[in-house]
Amino acid sequence: MRSSGGTFTTALARGIAVTAGLGMLLAGCSPAEPAADGEVGDERAATQRSASAGSERDSSTDAGVGDSVVVLDPGHNGRNAANLDRIERPVPNGRGDRKQCNSTGTSTDEGYGEHAFNFAVARHVQRMLAGHGVDVVLTRSNDNGVGPCVDERAAIGNRNDADAVVSIHADGTSAEASGFHVIYSAPPLNDAQRTAAPRLARDMVAGMSAAGLPTSDYIASQEGLDARDDLAGLNLSTVPAVLVECGNMRNPEEAEAMSTSEGRRRYADAITRGLLRYLDR
Repeated sequence: MRSSGGTFTTALARGIAVTAGLGMLLAGCSPAEPAADGEVGDERAATQRSASAGSERDSSTDAGVGDSVVVLDPGHNGRNAANLDRIERPVPNGRGDRKQCNSTGTSTDEGYGEHAFNFAVARHVQRMLAGHGVDVVLTRSNDNGVGPCVDERAAIGNRNDADAVVSIHADGTSAEASGFHVIYSAPPLNDAQRTAAPRLARDMVAGMSAAGLPTSDYIASQEGLDARDDLAGLNLSTVPAVLVECGNMRNPEEAEAMSTSEGRRRYADAITRGLLRYLDR
């Protein structure tokens, strides 16, 4: 559904209540690690499987979910803007062309950066998935580094033979626009993109909608799906991969939600719902 007036704020309150049961998992979320050396691709430590370290496994979880590997890719990075010479170098885009290594991302009008939002949401999702026994890998270990490039982010999912890869982002467009959408690579370049990735995208939309988030009213289909051929991280994936634009950081209501811990937990809960729906098949 499309958001309007105060509906997002009302829905946020409902979403906070939904996530209350996850509070113990979230409360233990540790702060970001100290900065690495600032080089593009310096997040190698994040690519090691992290499973359920520091979390209790939910004994009621389906065994199939617990056997899964998920790669979470929080878009951009905190020091990208200060290292444009590094992140603007061209890398393969997966369709015979090249695009820049990475970008700075957007921000709210008050200056809250997309890179910080993406990382915070990814850490919340990581904690919740670990509670279900899912083996979780992050493409970067903190929000104070540079990169990695989009081709390396795809390679992390491929190397780990991930059951699912979710790239977490937020959009920045007209203040009147709102809602989330989920992007997958099309036309497909391999079997994972042909069948599994579209199914992951549909399950992600279903999970986020079940959490009360509205689908986009300015881009993609009415179902919240967007098939694109220009995103290297998706094109280069040989495992099921999607990119989630959680909302619009230039929309006042969505920006306010993204700027609060409660709001970020709600987005994380929505993404977790979508992933568990996909994995529990």
